[in-house]
Amino acid sequence: MTILFAILLFSILIFVHELGHFLAAKASGVRVNEFSMFMGPAIFKKQVGDTLYAIRCIPIGGYCAMEGENEDTDDPHSFQKAAWWKRLIILMAGSFMNFVAGFLIFAIVFAPAKQLVVPVIDSAEAGCTVVREDGLHVGDEIIRLDGERIYVQSDFSTLLYLNPGETHDIVVQRDGQKLVFDDYLMETHLFPGEETERYGFSFGVVDATFGNKLQYIWNNGLNVVRNVRMSLQMIFTGKAGLSDMAGPVGIVQMMSDTAEASPTKLDALLNILYIGGFLAINLAVMNLLPIPALDGGRVLGLLLTCAIEGITRKKLDAKYEGYIHGVGMVLLLALMGIILFKDIFVIFKR
Repeated sequence: MTILFAILLFSILIFVHELGHFLAAKASGVRVNEFSMFMGPAIFKKQVGDTLYAIRCIPIGGYCAMEGENEDTDDPHSFQKAAWWKRLIILMAGSFMNFVAGFLIFAIVFAPAKQLVVPVIDSAEAGCTVVREDGLHVGDEIIRLDGERIYVQSDFSTLLYLNPGETHDIVVQRDGQKLVFDDYLMETHLFPGEETERYGFSFGVVDATFGNKLQYIWNNGLNVVRNVRMSLQMIFTGKAGLSDMAGPVGIVQMMSDTAEASPTKLDALLNILYIGGFLAINLAVMNLLPIPALDGGRVLGLLLTCAIEGITRKKLDAKYEGYIHGVGMVLLLALMGIILFKDIFVIFKR
């Protein structure tokens, strides 16, 4: 059931992305030749006006095929004939829809919540040295750790894990004022009757009012965007590699493990949906990267083309940009294939 739900979730996210392109194209007067859900041979198709609507048999992906998307045509309603700002909106509409989908999924996940954990120090145990008279106090809201914003309570442990060490730069909000603690000593201790060292303080909770939920949903979305940026930084700096990446198979396995670890079926559903919200916003951000074949690469190509044509007063042939995106697609598919086989190997090795 988890696998089927994951496939359905992936399909919905891709459908929403392509729907964004489709709606923006239609609103801009650009001809859409085909709007398809899934790939492969069609099991259902119907021509309505200029557009062929299809459902295909392989439950992966989908596409919105616009006239003149990768080549020049004489059709006045082609993608290339549209004003540059309309093309820009069309290209960015897919990611926009994924952002919207991610926030809506988070709204569903947090709708049943009665209380929300916040990064405000609520209490400290005897022997805790993190909370002390000349440092952090009970009631302080931790807003930054080692230069990174604390959006949700879980950011605190995540950032500590990514930046190991006993001293950290901390910014807190106390009585309406910001206090900065540079190189703040944070020691863990082994408390009586326990085998694992802890800091010895806990965060508080607030009632999940409508306003608090909206803020919490927004903060979770911003947190996902920041996590994508940090992940890319780790890849470029060598802190993370291919073994740390996960493709569809790895994500499905993660969803399955999450569902099995959940105490109830409702918790399992909400936890899987949270991963879906994370993936939606992740997909939105990744698609906006200036990489050939991705929407961000197409946006970059559009802006460069407009700049060159404005300077030279000569029309560039769209097929050359199409070649670049074609090569980019091949490389992306090759990377996805490598990650896919890696994920399968890891699963069988387990």
